[in-house]
Amino acid sequence: MFETIFDEEERGQVGIGTLIVFIAMVLVAAIAAGVLINTAGFLQTQAEATGEESTSQVSDRLQVVSQSGYLDDTGAGDVDHLEFVVAQSPGSDNIDLNEVSAELIGADGQATFQLDDDEVAIDIFTGSGNVLTGTSDRAEVSIALTGDHNIDGVSSDLGYALAEGDSLTVTFTTASGATTTTEIRIPSTVVKNSVRL
Repeated sequence: MFETIFDEEERGQVGIGTLIVFIAMVLVAAIAAGVLINTAGFLQTQAEATGEESTSQVSDRLQVVSQSGYLDDTGAGDVDHLEFVVAQSPGSDNIDLNEVSAELIGADGQATFQLDDDEVAIDIFTGSGNVLTGTSDRAEVSIALTGDHNIDGVSSDLGYALAEGDSLTVTFTTASGATTTTEIRIPSTVVKNSVRL
C-alpha cells in the first residue's frame, strides 16, 4: 500500500527553510487579502456617497407650480417683477430656499443670485421657516427685475426690462445641484396688470 523510498534524492525536503518559505507565503497572502478588503470597503463607501449625491441631484429639485409677471406703474408696458409659486418635486428631501440660487438669462444678459439676496422676497405658505418640508408646502418667490419695483421695501435693479414679446429663461438650482428651468414669454399684447406667463 505504501511505497518505501530508499533513494535519498527522491525524498521531500523538510526543515527550517521550507517552514520559512511557508510562513512567508501565508504572510504575503494575509497582507494581500487585507489590502483587497480595505480597498473593497473604501470603494463601497465611495459608491454609496456617489449614489446618494446622484439621487439628490435628480430628486432634490424645485417644481414651478405657477409663474406670473406684473407690469410697472410707469405705463411703459414693461414687466418689472416676476412671481413664482414653487414646491418640492416628488421624492425630494427638505429644500432650504435660502440655499437655492436663481439664474436669469435673456436678451439683456445674465444674472445669478441666491434667493436670500435683496433682489428676492420669499413668502412661505406652509412649512418651517424658508424650508419646504413636504410636497404640500408652497412658497411664493418674487424677483424684482428693475429698480421701479420694491419687494418688502427693498429696491433692486437686475437690469432686465421685459417688454411685450420678450423672453427670459429662469433656472433654480438647489444646494444639491438639482436644477429646474422655466421659460418666461411675455405676450405680444399686454392689457392687464398681471400677466400669466
